[in-house]
Amino acid sequence: MKKTTLYNTHLNLNAKMTPFGGYEMPVQYSGVTKEHLAVRKGVGVFDVSHMGEFMVSGPKAFDLLQYICSNDISKISIGKAQYNYFPNETGGIVDDLIVYRLEEEKYLLVVNASNIEKDWKWVQKHNVDFGAVVEDQSEETALLAIQGPKAIEAVQQLTSAPLTELPYYSHTTATFAGCENTLIATTGYTGAGGLEIYLPSSKAPEVWDAIIKAGADFDILPAGLAARDTLRLEMGYCLYGNEINDTTSPLAAGLNWVTKLDTGTYNADHLINQKKDGTPDKLVGFVLKNRGIPRAGYSIVNQNSEPIGAVTSGTQSPILSQGIGLGYVSSNYTKPGTQIAIKIRDKESLAEVVRLPFIKN
Repeated sequence: MKKTTLYNTHLNLNAKMTPFGGYEMPVQYSGVTKEHLAVRKGVGVFDVSHMGEFMVSGPKAFDLLQYICSNDISKISIGKAQYNYFPNETGGIVDDLIVYRLEEEKYLLVVNASNIEKDWKWVQKHNVDFGAVVEDQSEETALLAIQGPKAIEAVQQLTSAPLTELPYYSHTTATFAGCENTLIATTGYTGAGGLEIYLPSSKAPEVWDAIIKAGADFDILPAGLAARDTLRLEMGYCLYGNEINDTTSPLAAGLNWVTKLDTGTYNADHLINQKKDGTPDKLVGFVLKNRGIPRAGYSIVNQNSEPIGAVTSGTQSPILSQGIGLGYVSSNYTKPGTQIAIKIRDKESLAEVVRLPFIKN
């Protein structure tokens, strides 16, 4: 297994480590609920350096990205970012990603750790017809996510960049905790606000320590992948491998808002047909009405105990103190307020379809 340059830091913090995306990663430090609440109400910091970073530049960069990405790349101005996915040959999803526009002809793509090799091959395959300059910078790039409503206030002392002036899904490049040319972005995967910073891997340990020190007055906590998962789930965010994959329809997954079908996107015909004909099932959020925790793979049934779908992700929400989950159900069971049930072991636990996100900041 690979290790990020913060591996020893995590061990010194007594983190529980687990294999994830080819890396040994911290799953938790002081407890999932404690870390979750720190991020939701204050500030927490994640090491997510296992994520992949591709640099795409040159005169053909835009043409390549407009072809392989689902969203309209022309809408990204310099200093902004955009959520995207790569459509595949069959109308499924190669991966979801964020595209940052750094310069007129320079873009940063951030992809999921488990898909780095697959995504790199996908980009290279299509770039044969375009000739953009593409570089896989995943190994030499660290990514720290400083998340929570107090995140910006806590780390403003580490940079002269006016962080409060950065709109959502924007970025700037500045010195951060003594590290020059750090990309500072108002993106994240928690729905709690904050920053994500990209820097050389070798600098990660000293910058991590500076963040922890700066956040001490704000009760900052290091947070692991388990809290990252419960936080994204409360917001109803898709996780690749659970809600979306090579066979799932992006329209069924609710990604219509980043699916632009008039930009020349690769294999748009599949998506056009999905939009016209509809999909047999759709992704919904649900809340359990009694005790229980839904888990991925559990069957979803209607009031007559007939199978109508399956859970893709589930947890006990630390904010709601209820079992919540995401899952695909037959299209006629997607309306908020619809009564369903989750088969937990040999019992049916009553649940209700709700509008996402589960919590609203």
